[in-house]
Amino acid sequence: MFLFVLLLLVQPAESSNSSISCYDDQGNAVDWFYLYKLPRLHEEPPEQGLRYLLLGEQNEQWVDGSVLVGDSTGALGRTVSPLYEKGELGYILYNDQPPEQHSVDNEGRRGGHTKGIVLFDSSQGYWLVHSTPHFAPRKAEGRFSYPSSGIPNGQNFICVTYPLKRFETIGQQLKINQPHVYDCDVPETLATSVPTMLQLCKESKWGRGNYSTSPASYSSANQSVSLLSLAGQEFISFAKGASFKDDLYHSWVAPTLQSDLLVQFWHRSTGVLSSDCSPSWTVLNVHFISPGGQITFKTTEDHSKWAVSAAGGGPGGWVCVGDINRNEAEENRGGGTVCHLNAVVWKAYRTAVLQCDLCTGGVGECDTSLYH
Repeated sequence: MFLFVLLLLVQPAESSNSSISCYDDQGNAVDWFYLYKLPRLHEEPPEQGLRYLLLGEQNEQWVDGSVLVGDSTGALGRTVSPLYEKGELGYILYNDQPPEQHSVDNEGRRGGHTKGIVLFDSSQGYWLVHSTPHFAPRKAEGRFSYPSSGIPNGQNFICVTYPLKRFETIGQQLKINQPHVYDCDVPETLATSVPTMLQLCKESKWGRGNYSTSPASYSSANQSVSLLSLAGQEFISFAKGASFKDDLYHSWVAPTLQSDLLVQFWHRSTGVLSSDCSPSWTVLNVHFISPGGQITFKTTEDHSKWAVSAAGGGPGGWVCVGDINRNEAEENRGGGTVCHLNAVVWKAYRTAVLQCDLCTGGVGECDTSLYH
């Protein structure tokens, strides 16, 4: 009897048995991380475009990645690699520029401007939101890799580990986003827990549902929800569909978070929205960036999409990492962002912003108080 009780005491909790989690560079399962893939500037060798910075629970600032971003022993590789192993796993891979598509055609423009990975088992999993075209490889590829198309420009990733019960809500957010699901599977053993994930997967395999804009298919133009991570940290998911027909950041995120925002996004597109200094909330477009103070580059060399509150306060400031830009076309497309209130994360992103596009014209300090 004593031995039996002892064995029970040393058994790990159910959630810790799962290999499906966000991981850091050392192979430790973590509740969340932010990853900033740095751009390849000028005529630097290609490997310079595979360097990254990592920010996790145990960090006080950005730290250098221990390997290159495409290495399976780095945080991204360790996190995504379990997708390619055998087991009863549910997964959704979505990207408006999937691996086999090397340009954005008309079909790709009709759906949500969304990119991410959802992977879960019977106890937990993660939602990885990112900005990288042609990522991640289909499960049939058999292994993790990083696309060469993701090397030239900066890219951002947010990974959060969630208990299984959160993934139905995540599926509902994705449904609003209208994603291009290019690979997926939801085993019968998991289907009852995540019926919306199952629906998204089935519709992608039937060849319909990805780009539908009918109210019957997508019940809400937009929805924000609080998602508690495995460790109980709060993340707020903002998801909008095509029928929202407005800028995600100025029209929704800023007033919801009650905060002026500095927004980084891809500027090499048509119809880029100017910085907005209307009486309610100021949203300035980021112009020069230097994450971790290592290198400085323009937003035209950064494909990532993130926003940081202009000022901190109390428990810190907001950081939002997502997959949609500020331009006219994407006002009419699905997409979203995941926001977190954290002093350390806020400082890492806020100090990365050097200058912004001013509402008065030109480029200068990102002081939103000048516009109120």
